[in-house]
Amino acid sequence: MSFFQHNMFTTLTSNFNQKQWVEQIRQALDDELEEETLTSVTIFSVPKTLMITNPDSYIPHLLSIGPYHHLRAELYDMEKYKLAAAKRNQRELENMKLQDIVDHLMKWELSIRANYHRPLGYNGEALAWMMAVDSSFLFEFLQVCGVKEGNIVTKIPSRVEHLIDLSKTNKPAHNAILRDIILLENQIPLFVMRMLLEFQFSSLNLADETLFSLLVGVSKELSPFKMVNGSRKIDIKKCDHFLDFLYKFIVPKLDVPSEIIEIHENEDEIKEDGDKVMINSISKPSYLRHFFDELWKIISNLGEESMQKIKKIIISLKPLKFIAKLPWTILMKIPVIKVLKEPIENIFRTMHKDNDEEKKDDDKEEEDKPPLMEEITIPSVTELVEVGVQFLPTTNEGITSIDFDKESHTFRIPIIILDVNSEVVLRNLVAYEACSASGPLVLTRYTELMNGIIDTENDAKLLCERRIIINHLKNEKEVTGLWNGMSKSVRLTKVPSLDKVIGDENKFYNGKWKVKFGKFMKRYVFGCWKILTFLAAIMLLILTTVQGFCQVYSCARILRIEGLEPANV
Repeated sequence: MSFFQHNMFTTLTSNFNQKQWVEQIRQALDDELEEETLTSVTIFSVPKTLMITNPDSYIPHLLSIGPYHHLRAELYDMEKYKLAAAKRNQRELENMKLQDIVDHLMKWELSIRANYHRPLGYNGEALAWMMAVDSSFLFEFLQVCGVKEGNIVTKIPSRVEHLIDLSKTNKPAHNAILRDIILLENQIPLFVMRMLLEFQFSSLNLADETLFSLLVGVSKELSPFKMVNGSRKIDIKKCDHFLDFLYKFIVPKLDVPSEIIEIHENEDEIKEDGDKVMINSISKPSYLRHFFDELWKIISNLGEESMQKIKKIIISLKPLKFIAKLPWTILMKIPVIKVLKEPIENIFRTMHKDNDEEKKDDDKEEEDKPPLMEEITIPSVTELVEVGVQFLPTTNEGITSIDFDKESHTFRIPIIILDVNSEVVLRNLVAYEACSASGPLVLTRYTELMNGIIDTENDAKLLCERRIIINHLKNEKEVTGLWNGMSKSVRLTKVPSLDKVIGDENKFYNGKWKVKFGKFMKRYVFGCWKILTFLAAIMLLILTTVQGFCQVYSCARILRIEGLEPANV
């Protein structure tokens, strides 16, 4: 629909002409079938949910590539450098001018427009010139990066040699350009670059080989993951743009298995290969616990003023010392409590049955929806180290090498290098994955995992000490801020391999008695005022019953019968 959208955009911004509009509709219907066979949308706008979290990571600050940010006044200073690159590139063409490339690109106008998600307010000639100038600048800059990484297969023109020296002396500007050319909204179709190089070289195969080596060079410079097994096999003909090439360079294509592993953090429950394994961090709730929970709900609704009155009544009751001396066996002999014993047990059973039914309903609903990023529950690095988990780096397979060995208690995570470009690269790769990927959001899930295990500076420090994170930032605080800042996801997803790692690690962690005891203390003891208020309510109930009993029967006579009366009585 992009050609139709372009024409409609032009019409709406001028005086409406009904006859012209009808002609555009007819032309759009005729051209649409041809356009759909050419290509699909590959260059998207950044989703608003991601843009609002950190706009600086998605908007170019120095350089505009493509039509989305071409008219921004603050980026016009780089236009003269792009034009200079186009002039130098034109000198390398034999018996040709850049105009010839523009004329050729105009024949591909529909394909170029179809790549962009937004309608483009430029005519065919202006769009073709924009593509020719921007691709000339990119080709020259990629040559600089390719020489630095040693990934160049042809002789570098002398016009690029001074740029190489300039990039070494002006590192901040070089990094700023790197960050801008990787932005999701700052892309041009890769087939435009291939056309440009085809005019420069004797064959399309040599042009593709050269372009591939250039893209590998800049991808190695930008990729935050350290890989030692060489480059992935990437078909340059199937890459949509530079960001797409970098994504395929970093993220492997996974075959999603038929069975998905699901983790239910609230019940500490893991489903694996169709079998259900229960992991109880605390023993199965008893009837008494359910009764206490229900009673606490009632007490919690009384309000602060009612709580204070309860405390005053308990303090004023005289039978308190008497109850403290009274064994539980005697309490069960009191007629009132004895009569209430069976109904209370029935209430326990009813509550237990209802809770089980509610739990099954909640589990069914939870299975039907993929996990939210905020729902990922995983202990931090510090907590895992305290229970004996070892962290080791991997260097060969990137994200696919994440693993938790249950036998040796070893958590293996790929080495990641963090520098001034890393956050922009990761954020735009995640945004592109959310917009284009049809399968699991592997990179998104990885960032959620890292966000889950890194909560404090100490967590980041431990990973740096184990060389899992190679930190080129100022300090561990920036590392923590980078991961914790990437807290938004566009689309919910499950990645079986990573979810299994999270499940295995949670199973190991929650199985430790130290963790079980800590959870129990946190839930029932550390909330001290709740416990005291709860006990006060129970005590008030018992004392009220005893006080009523003592008004009817003689407590001293019962004590003499049981032999508990003091000697001086």
